[in-house]
Amino acid sequence: MFKNLLKNTDYILIITVLALFIIGVIGIYSAGYGDLDGSKTEYQKQIIWFVVVCAIMVFLWAIDTSMLEFIGYALYAVSLVLLVVVLAMPTAYGASSWFRIGPISYQPSELMKIGYILCAAKVMSMYIENKEATQPNKKKSIILLSVLALLFVVPVLLIIKQPDYGTALVYLAITAFMLFKLGIKYRYIVAGLLVILVLMPIAYNFLPEHAKTRIDVFLNPELDPLGDGYNAIQSKIAVGAGMFLGTGLLNGSQTQYDYLPVQSSDFIFSVISEEMGFVISALVVILYLVLILRILKQAANARDNFSSFIAIGIAGMFTFHFIENIGMTIGLLPITGVPLPFVSYGGSNLLTAGFAIGIILNISARKSQNTFFG
Repeated sequence: MFKNLLKNTDYILIITVLALFIIGVIGIYSAGYGDLDGSKTEYQKQIIWFVVVCAIMVFLWAIDTSMLEFIGYALYAVSLVLLVVVLAMPTAYGASSWFRIGPISYQPSELMKIGYILCAAKVMSMYIENKEATQPNKKKSIILLSVLALLFVVPVLLIIKQPDYGTALVYLAITAFMLFKLGIKYRYIVAGLLVILVLMPIAYNFLPEHAKTRIDVFLNPELDPLGDGYNAIQSKIAVGAGMFLGTGLLNGSQTQYDYLPVQSSDFIFSVISEEMGFVISALVVILYLVLILRILKQAANARDNFSSFIAIGIAGMFTFHFIENIGMTIGLLPITGVPLPFVSYGGSNLLTAGFAIGIILNISARKSQNTFFG
């Protein structure tokens, strides 16, 4: 049994994750090199977190897939309680999203992503089973879809209440990917997109001022170059300054003179682009494409619908983080504070990404056919 698990494990996925982490740690080290505060040791904390995450990934890889259902319920329930409690916490960067105990910070909306994916995958797999039954029960289908909507709406409303719109959008991306697998008709997707397009100008008027400002500044950063537009402008300067081979590690002026905001987490891609250049930046993009494609491959080869839905949801999560983080650093998308998994500094996000990969390794190790490249 153990031999089969080792044989079937997706080693390309493991190598991809390690490569992203190594690039990220180098970037985090450089981002904190000239600082006198705690950020100088962030790369050390990131390595410690990664060791813990590796242990969790091994555990998730080794357990029986049936245990994932229980883990999903537990993570969802605990995270839901924490999402309520965190609203009473002091704000940081304009949102009540974090618990802080001494040097340790935790963002409950992170592991809720895993809890939501696992619970939603279970409900969707039950829906498919009912739909494919000899005598489908329409009432049961309606109940399951209602439960699915509730699973999505409750945490997302709590996250918007913080407010953390970037993280809320991650849940939307996860759900969209899983609904494609569920077989939602394209006319509903088109209709939904049209409704969103129509409602966007109306919704803009109901957004808080800081959210409106982010959208305005995204459309024209020069509206406030020393205020809300500062982050976007400095990030684009850093990315452009790196050119093909970069300025060299510890030599980026935007990075070393702290012109870049939250450069070890939200804008780590800008650090990499400036000091390591287009070559390594392109490598990060390629590694993410490989990671997402490998996860989608595991979804296609999964032994049951439950496992397949999980993999699809995780692919949606990584895809959104990848596109949004890199998009905001180069000025193509609004700045939301969404980190780059395995690359950005932060224990909460690294823990979530590790949980996700551990689960994918579990699914890959238990599919019926596999080779090193399968």
